[in-house]
Amino acid sequence: MLSVAGRPEPNLDFDTRAVEYARHRRIHPGVVHALADSGLFHPQMHALDVGCGTGNYASALTQDINCRISGVDPSARMLELACEAAPWESLVQGAAESLPFADHVFDVVMSTDVIHHIRDRDAYYREAARVLRPGGHIVTVTDSHEDIPCRRPLSSYFPETIDIELRRYPPVPQLMTEMAQAGFGEPRLAHVDFAYDLEELQAYRDRAFSSLLLVDDEAFGRGISRMEADLARGPIPCLSLYTIIWGTLPGALRAIQ
Repeated sequence: MLSVAGRPEPNLDFDTRAVEYARHRRIHPGVVHALADSGLFHPQMHALDVGCGTGNYASALTQDINCRISGVDPSARMLELACEAAPWESLVQGAAESLPFADHVFDVVMSTDVIHHIRDRDAYYREAARVLRPGGHIVTVTDSHEDIPCRRPLSSYFPETIDIELRRYPPVPQLMTEMAQAGFGEPRLAHVDFAYDLEELQAYRDRAFSSLLLVDDEAFGRGISRMEADLARGPIPCLSLYTIIWGTLPGALRAIQ
């Protein structure tokens, strides 16, 4: 069990949170643009979305690029809600550490804001290497330790989440080392951010972000009260940041169509 602020992290039951995630969680435009601009996603390729959740990133990629995509998630309820989100090649329940797919069937394995939930990352990276074709790519979208304190409104209105998140999210250099140990080379990083105005608080009231489930009710109430007071004066300026880590397996790279 993961340790959060010196205490065991509660078991986050994503089956019970699936409806809130489907209702409130949205894609990060910078992430989708970075994936689309990478040239790795095209109609002839096959991607695996690990921890696909309710399917919002698969939906965006298949709409923009018409690529083939499969999904895997441990939450049965998340998968129920994901079914209609995208034209999946396959959608299965399973764990990142033991991917229920044959060897060498994917061109890209991707995860978006999932890596901190994976308990055995070494096993996951080995599994990703197994299911990828030679020359295939892994993409990990995560919050870096530099990103976390800068997030608005999560870190600015709920500062108690900062230490919690720094404990939950593995440092980017550590992830790159673990990827290299699993055989991934050609590492590179990309940073994306998205500024927007928040005009409605229901996602925060519903705690549709897992970090808000890990702060106590008093801290949560303080943050919501501050948000309500600020929103009464006008939209709240927000900033969402992600770090994208790319890696490539050895092998002849196929021409991108």
